[in-house]
Amino acid sequence: MPVAQLIPVRDLQSCCAPLTREAISPQNAESLARSLKALADPARLRLLSMVAAHEDGEACVCDLTDPLGLSQPTVSHHLKVLVDAGYLTVSKRGTWHYYRLVSGALDSAATLLTTV
Repeated sequence: MPVAQLIPVRDLQSCCAPLTREAISPQNAESLARSLKALADPARLRLLSMVAAHEDGEACVCDLTDPLGLSQPTVSHHLKVLVDAGYLTVSKRGTWHYYRLVSGALDSAATLLTTV
């Protein structure tokens, strides 16, 4: 069975009109649901908030494990889900990974859910 392609959240506006303007295609509904599912987790919402609020808007995985109260592998998994969905970017420096919120990613998702 082929795996459906996940549309990065930053590209959702180019493929999809707000849900209240026209019916969404089955393929775009699948992709949007996966992108929103990435947010539908308390740990991931906290991670997004922690990264965005961190000094310079960037955080190392080492800065996130203790405040979140989860193990480093679990935090890394959640961060990977957010990167794959297009909400965060990652850069590697030495042995550490640093995460940053993708500019406009949350706005793009929110725009699809507007009633205007």
